[in-house]
Amino acid sequence: MLLENKNAILYGAGGGLGSGVAGAFAREGARLFLTGRTRSKLDALAASIRAGGGAAEVAVLDALDEQAVEAHAQAVASQAGSIDISFNLIPRGDVQGIPLVDMATADLLRAVDTGLRSQFLTARAAARRMMAQKSGVILMVTSGTSFGAPPMMGSTGPADAAMELLMRSLAVELGPHGVRVVGIWTAAVAETLTAEKIGAVNSNLQLQEAAVAQVVEQVGQMTMLRRAPRLAQVADTAAFLASDQAGAITGTIVNVTCGLVPR
Repeated sequence: MLLENKNAILYGAGGGLGSGVAGAFAREGARLFLTGRTRSKLDALAASIRAGGGAAEVAVLDALDEQAVEAHAQAVASQAGSIDISFNLIPRGDVQGIPLVDMATADLLRAVDTGLRSQFLTARAAARRMMAQKSGVILMVTSGTSFGAPPMMGSTGPADAAMELLMRSLAVELGPHGVRVVGIWTAAVAETLTAEKIGAVNSNLQLQEAAVAQVVEQVGQMTMLRRAPRLAQVADTAAFLASDQAGAITGTIVNVTCGLVPR
């Protein structure tokens, strides 16, 4: 198993992408520490993982709460003996579908601040423990809109760019201590999308649930492979990047968009 004897903290584990990553990590042998703000989702995910023979513990945590993040990381390190993987998957509150000249300042900055702040707090907490143990992997996920700057993506591009520069800066500083920092690009993952989530990001797209599949299909036709990435593909990529088999990969972004981002 790729992640046997690894301890992994997942922030935002109750979401669609977080649940998929948690399942893949558990299947590969990781001991999971699942965090989020909704206990019922975390408990259900943990129960599913345990039913499959995996190990999972739950903590209700706000990834924007500096003291809570630090205290939780210390508790995990003390209990488990190490933090081997940290992956922050919390939503940022992106706003799309509005021209930048018409966008409210708060709408632009929300995703930038939430994404950068939460990634910094969780990565810093993990890095402090990983540096001491001289090993560990910090993963981040963005959508790739920082490359090419597609129109009408609102706050998503600036937020992606800020997180990606943080990722590279951390990789440079943490590399000498044996810690890797790696990004993942992905978008339009069908299993994670709902009409409610799409509408929350883009108010111009108030869809019926049945129309979500059409949106995914349309995006898929824009990719090189003419299909959108699947949740299992993203999760399995994350598991590989978190494993020792990817031990030479750091300071870069792995493109899991089926070629939607041509890089």
